[in-house]
Amino acid sequence: MFLDTKSGKIAFETRGDKANKSILFIHGFPFDKSMWNEQAELLANDHFVVTFDMRGHGESAAGSGQYLVEFYVDDVIAIMEHLGLEKTCLCGLSMGGYTAMRAVDREPQRFSGLVLCDTKSSPDSNEAKINRANQIKTLLAGNKAQFVEAQIKALLAPKTFESNKQTVERVRNMIESTSDTALIGTMIALSARMDMTGSLTRITVPTLIIVGKQDRITTLTDAGEMHAAIKGSRMTVVHDAGHLSNLENTTEFNAALQKFLSANNL
Repeated sequence: MFLDTKSGKIAFETRGDKANKSILFIHGFPFDKSMWNEQAELLANDHFVVTFDMRGHGESAAGSGQYLVEFYVDDVIAIMEHLGLEKTCLCGLSMGGYTAMRAVDREPQRFSGLVLCDTKSSPDSNEAKINRANQIKTLLAGNKAQFVEAQIKALLAPKTFESNKQTVERVRNMIESTSDTALIGTMIALSARMDMTGSLTRITVPTLIIVGKQDRITTLTDAGEMHAAIKGSRMTVVHDAGHLSNLENTTEFNAALQKFLSANNL
């Protein structure tokens, strides 16, 4: 399904009965809504599940390639309004987590719960901004294959390469299918994102923080700092997983997610 917006079409999917409590998943960079397939299929029995492709990813239009996290929040709200969702639980990974935090801070009345996966509240450091600039230069030089391999190496835990080759290829395919325009525009948006650390103490909805034990991009320390700042939050460490904990150890991830949703009647 597609939602027409001024900036182009947004692809989205729904699963389950709309009469049930809802949960909306926001994928990370540079992936698409299919990264949530296992979670969506699991929860569709007793939830109304929404997944969507962020601008330039999956089947959504790349548009101008000029993005900001604020625009991603606009898209979340547009989808909710299109589907008639007055309130929903948000679950975001990495870039999806940045978007979820900003959405909850901007329009808290719209959200019933929050799941922050392999993400952090702080903005890019100068070193990280330079790294993104170098990644953009790699793409502009026509070396997408080099960009893809570097991304995969940074994202996944060593055990994933050894025993979960299907996930490695799945991740590779998602990155390769994302256009250079979208990759570059998204990296600029990520490097320009707000510092959300100060907003964490304002979060009042039930919150779960999930992090892969071997995540080198958004670390255990980053997750612990969010956990300490968000009153009443829970934190789960997923073993044998890097930055993509929901794909690298789906069993542990799903168990933590289901337990949280059930405990908080979400």
